[in-house]
Amino acid sequence: MDGGAAFWLASNLASLLTRLFSLHLFGWVASRTEWCQCDKLPTKHFCLPVGKNGANQAGMTIIAVANSKGGVGKSTTAVHLAAWLHELGHRVLLVDCDTQHSSSEWMQEACPDLPTVLLNNPDKILDELPLLGQEFDYVIADGPGSQTETSRALLLKSDLAIVPCKASMLEVRALANATAVLRQVHGIRGTLPRALIVLSMVGKKYRLTKDMIDTAKALQLPVAQTPLVLRQIYADAPGQGVLVWQMGARAREASAEVNRLFSEILPEAKAKKAKIKREARRSA
Repeated sequence: MDGGAAFWLASNLASLLTRLFSLHLFGWVASRTEWCQCDKLPTKHFCLPVGKNGANQAGMTIIAVANSKGGVGKSTTAVHLAAWLHELGHRVLLVDCDTQHSSSEWMQEACPDLPTVLLNNPDKILDELPLLGQEFDYVIADGPGSQTETSRALLLKSDLAIVPCKASMLEVRALANATAVLRQVHGIRGTLPRALIVLSMVGKKYRLTKDMIDTAKALQLPVAQTPLVLRQIYADAPGQGVLVWQMGARAREASAEVNRLFSEILPEAKAKKAKIKREARRSA
């Protein structure tokens, strides 16, 4: 073999070995991370693997209240869930991802000792949301009503997505479009974030029809057993800067309702609080 042929063979062999090593290294990294992309983001982002308990490795749980359709009760759900967890004794942060800032302003009046932060830029959500929550047990994020990139970024970093939906066939069928971003994220992250439909603004004589059940099944999203009934008290609360359980006897049914819903969604939150109380009694 002459010198030229030997040089050609050596250089091509080195190139082949480099490519094989790169593929092996990429496969090793990919097996330990989840590869996440957003079309308009300047760089690709790695998502940290989610721990066995369903929470991020930092020990917190990020819950997104999301639906690209507005006026379905996202802020009502997010604000009351954050305050409910806070009153159980958990460390909670409310993240307002909507440009209207309605949930953060509401929370600052109703529960001023619960911290809030505005975060409605997709890049900042991807980069800062996990860091913001490191000092908290739960991060509750009120998602935007329309911004697809912001919704996608939020869901890429969430452990659980609560999807409020008005209880009508038209609204449930519209979920196919409203949850498009969620399905895209599931295509990237597999089963994460876990998702649950919460029926809101439900009539008092409401009955879940077979068509609605079949539609939800087609979307492969479970429906919470506890709906939020259409009550004037929910509409009055943000205007008065209060939570429903701060509104006296006339809000008794609404207070019991949100407690049932959140206990259904996060039974571990109440269990953890009960454990803390037992330990406090033992040490007393």
